[in-house]
Amino acid sequence: MTGPRLSIFARLPVPGKVKTRLIPALGEEGAARLYARLLALTVDVARESGLAFELRVTGGEVGAFRGLFGDDVAVVEQGDGDLGTRMARVEAPALIIGSDCPGITAPLLRAAAGALEDRRVVLGPANDGGYYLIGFREPVAFLFEDMEWSTPKVLPETLARLAVRGHGPAILPELADIDTAEDLAQWPEFE
Repeated sequence: MTGPRLSIFARLPVPGKVKTRLIPALGEEGAARLYARLLALTVDVARESGLAFELRVTGGEVGAFRGLFGDDVAVVEQGDGDLGTRMARVEAPALIIGSDCPGITAPLLRAAAGALEDRRVVLGPANDGGYYLIGFREPVAFLFEDMEWSTPKVLPETLARLAVRGHGPAILPELADIDTAEDLAQWPEFE
C-alpha cells in the first residue's frame, strides 16, 4: 500500500464566513484572523509530517489558497454537497482533517498514517463527540452517508457503523477543536 494522502478541509478565511460560532466573542474579523492562524498552523504541521498533502477547499478561489501557501501546495475543490458527500470524494488511502485542532502534531499524523498499515480505519476523537481526523485505506462511504454532522453523535455513530461491519478502528488520543469561545479559553495563545 502506498501511504495515505492527507486532505486538509479548508475555507478561505473570509470575515463572516469562517468560525461563525466565534463571531459573538471575536467579531467577524477576529474569527477570520483566528481561522487563518489555525489553517497556517495546520499546513505547517502537514509539511513537517512529511506526508503528501492537499488542501480540499470551499468558499474561495483555488488561486487565493495558492497565494496564501505557495504553488507547491496541491489545492482541490471540495465540490458540492454536505460534509459527508465532500469527504466521500477523497480517494483512499487517505487521512482527512479540518483546520481547527491546534493540538495536531506531525508525529500524530505519522502515527495515523502508520495505523492504516494494519487497520482499515483510524479515528482521532475530538472532545466534542466528533473527530478531528479520520483515515481509511479503502473507500468507506458508509461512514459519511446520512450523518448528523457537528453533533456529539458523530463519533459514536461512526464507531457503531464500523462495529456492524466488523471493523475495529485504530484510535488516536483525544484532542480539542476550537469551535466556541469556551474552546478558545483552553488555548490562550490563540486569544
